[in-house]
Amino acid sequence: MTSRAWQRSAPSPDRSSPHPSSNGSGDFDLLLPLRSAGSLENPYPTYSVIRTVRPVLEVPVPNYTGPGMWMLTRYRDVHSVLRDPRFSVERIRAPLMRDNLDRMPEFLRQSATGMRSMLIMDPPDHTRVRKLVNKAFTPKRIAALRGHIEAIVRELADEAQAKGTFDLIHDVAEPLPAIVIAELLGVPVEDHRRFRQWSSAMINGFASPSAEARATGTEAARQIFDYLADIIAARRRAPREDLISAMIAAQEERDALTDAELLATGNLLLLAGHETTTNLIGNGTLALLREPDQWKRLCNERALLPTAIEELLRYDGPVQATVRVALEDVAIDDHVIPEGSLVLVSIGSANHDPDTFEDPDQLDLARNPNPHLAFGFGTHFCLGAPLARLEAQLAFDALTKRFPGLSLVEDRPVYRANPVLRGLTSLDVAA
Repeated sequence: MTSRAWQRSAPSPDRSSPHPSSNGSGDFDLLLPLRSAGSLENPYPTYSVIRTVRPVLEVPVPNYTGPGMWMLTRYRDVHSVLRDPRFSVERIRAPLMRDNLDRMPEFLRQSATGMRSMLIMDPPDHTRVRKLVNKAFTPKRIAALRGHIEAIVRELADEAQAKGTFDLIHDVAEPLPAIVIAELLGVPVEDHRRFRQWSSAMINGFASPSAEARATGTEAARQIFDYLADIIAARRRAPREDLISAMIAAQEERDALTDAELLATGNLLLLAGHETTTNLIGNGTLALLREPDQWKRLCNERALLPTAIEELLRYDGPVQATVRVALEDVAIDDHVIPEGSLVLVSIGSANHDPDTFEDPDQLDLARNPNPHLAFGFGTHFCLGAPLARLEAQLAFDALTKRFPGLSLVEDRPVYRANPVLRGLTSLDVAA
């Protein structure tokens, strides 16, 4: 999509500073700065304004006098913070987070205070847990999945082709990664659809201003944890050749994981293992179909697939931001981010920074080099990146071969309410 194409749906940038506060229901809204940074449909023009006018932005927090909140939008700052040990992923270390725990959604409180996954662990706990889980994502194991993933994609494409007009999200982008990660963990095939429904409700509820959606998300989170607890209990009784069984074995042999860590890790892998890939395929297809010449180019130039996937990750990535906590006073330009501050790190903005990427609002399938930060950077670089890349490459390979004339039924996309995990609720296309 060219910069002109972005402007078709771009809102007028809000040049005022974001103001995080209660979302109207008493809950503290950590994501309000992202909501203020443009609409869900297209945040990039307003990212550009903030990055240009106030790239190191102190976000006012009404009625709070402790270390507050900052937002970083330049590539160089985002890249630096992601690899800087002076910034922690453990959100509970921020007084702003601790002082507002009673206003956080229930499952966010749990993730901050008790049932922690490696996503919000610093070393050495992060190192210990990641080392174990990494065994499931070695290059050899990922390469061995190629044939199976190709078979899944082929079956999904057959079913979609039979419909003529189909919902790319529901029919391809959601089921593919959900089936793969569920099988890796050992979730029964018949439960895949139920798991996808829970996951979607939880992700939407996390960021929704709707009290009903948040309640639904909290209930979905409870159901996921209860479900995983049952799977773990079953694997303790009868181990299988899956990741949950391997984690249980490691726990019993070397005390590698606590019970809470085992449950939290399973939940993280189920969610992250499919939500981000679903959004990569959905966002990427929308970007390509909005520029039909780019879709045709990918159909005709098969060798472009690897660089095309990297460009789609950069151009409209599935993860727009992450959070860090300053462990000491840190100077950036003329600003000092005080110890204890919560720092919202805008990956989506960094990936459109013209100081790093030439013509960043231009979709360039052959872009090289492409040092995007869609999978993060440093210690917490996405563990599942090789699997996500493989799934996306095989999905787009099949789609471009099977549907060279693919087109949008209408260009009126509806995005999920979560501005961090950027994705579509549906995408109707015609074969």
